[in-house]
Amino acid sequence: MNIHKFFFLAIIAVATIIGSEGRAQTGTFRQELSVGPSFGVTFSSVSFYPKVNKSMKQGYTGGVAVRWVTEKHLGLQAELNYTQQGWQEAFDEQPQYAYSRTLNYLELPFLTHIYFGSDRFRFYLNLGPKIGYLLSESTESNLGDAEPNRTNDQHHLAVQRKFDWGLCGGPGLELRTGIGSFLLEGRYYYALGDIFNSKRSDPFAKSAGQVISAKITYLFPILK
Repeated sequence: MNIHKFFFLAIIAVATIIGSEGRAQTGTFRQELSVGPSFGVTFSSVSFYPKVNKSMKQGYTGGVAVRWVTEKHLGLQAELNYTQQGWQEAFDEQPQYAYSRTLNYLELPFLTHIYFGSDRFRFYLNLGPKIGYLLSESTESNLGDAEPNRTNDQHHLAVQRKFDWGLCGGPGLELRTGIGSFLLEGRYYYALGDIFNSKRSDPFAKSAGQVISAKITYLFPILK
């Protein structure tokens, strides 16, 4: 099993155990339902096999989050986001060339929310699966008719698998105030699917996305 897959599955298993223990605890607790907008930046890439020399591509993400704190230290969070992913290639020996592809997705993460701290300041961890659908794609290139001496099949292929799915998670800090909560979060996403077909006759056996993002979210309670 790929180390990234094992890592995320192990963390999700721990989150499930923590949730089961939380349900067994007694005491006064008020459930909380919150909703609000989010905005942030993404740094993405695509893992190709055969390998393509590349660097991280910057993009943006924004959307709305709904969080339901169901137990002490535990809740659920769903999001609907517009996210830019893709890749940017590095031409170390031919720096006059440039190529990048932007992939615009509508995505739905469904996350376990684990938090610790006080009523004022909290540390949290969001973990879970994410699905997405490709809305559009665009290319920036100065290659023209040139074909650098390297793997170039990805330049001529449109995305063949528009449905995207994988695992994501990351830590965050939350400041709770009288007008709502302000959250700062880092997140890593590892795609379990490929953007190109991966049959034996296809040029790539693997073409899976990876995204690192940092985002700010504002949540205000609508039920407490």
